[in-house]
Amino acid sequence: MNIVYLVTAALCFAAGGLFMKASSGATRLAPTVAFLFLFIAGALLQARAMRRADMSVVYVAVLGLEAVAAVIFGVTLLHEAFSWRRGVAVVVIVAAVMLLRRL
Repeated sequence: MNIVYLVTAALCFAAGGLFMKASSGATRLAPTVAFLFLFIAGALLQARAMRRADMSVVYVAVLGLEAVAAVIFGVTLLHEAFSWRRGVAVVVIVAAVMLLRRL
């Protein structure tokens, strides 16, 4: 499994989420095109990662990394609240992804 594909796919999906939010329900053209492009790019990168690894591992790893990236993007770029509970959840997600990669 290529970690570069996993991380890049997760970042594409999380960045796509930012543009999805900016699209105002897909009513603004530029952000809508951006999120669709990023989601397609993320899917292609994830498919590439699945070529030589188990789907269950790659899929969950990308979802986990995407969730962490989404929290980081939300807090830093959208000024969303960050509590110790969210911090613990992020640590649990990262630990689970690392454990999954080792199984």
